[in-house]
Amino acid sequence: MTQPTAPVAPPDRAEIDAIIAAHSGLEGPLLPILHALQDAFGHVPQAALAPLAEALRVTRAELHGVISFYHDFREAPAGRHVLKICRAEACQAMGGAALAEDTLRRLGLDWHGTTGNGAVTVEPVYCLGLCACAPAVMVDGRVHGRVDAARMDALLAEAGA
Repeated sequence: MTQPTAPVAPPDRAEIDAIIAAHSGLEGPLLPILHALQDAFGHVPQAALAPLAEALRVTRAELHGVISFYHDFREAPAGRHVLKICRAEACQAMGGAALAEDTLRRLGLDWHGTTGNGAVTVEPVYCLGLCACAPAVMVDGRVHGRVDAARMDALLAEAGA
């Protein structure tokens, strides 16, 4: 049985400030800063929004708009494993919608949700480039094609869900 994850320590303000300073001289620094924050903390922490907004002279609403627009940014830490289910047309046509609905229902999650034991976060993705082998999913950066319910069960069991 998988143990629950330990509580995540709050992000260090000095580290946040250093990340912002390291990228603020770039042309169009917002996305590089958001990527660097997520690389450092596993998500874009709320504690980074005020200093980031101040440094770039944008509103927190503008930051929220960017973070929520790009699906790869997270506002909370992900589970130990990230399952991305393709939502593009080819995968939908080959049963991807039913696979996604069934997976979310069985795990008791919505998109971007994480299982109670912290094992798996489920996210939508809008093409994995494996259209000929639809439906496709990605687990921790590894792509799997022709995924059916049985294959999904195996992937989830492997991840500890």
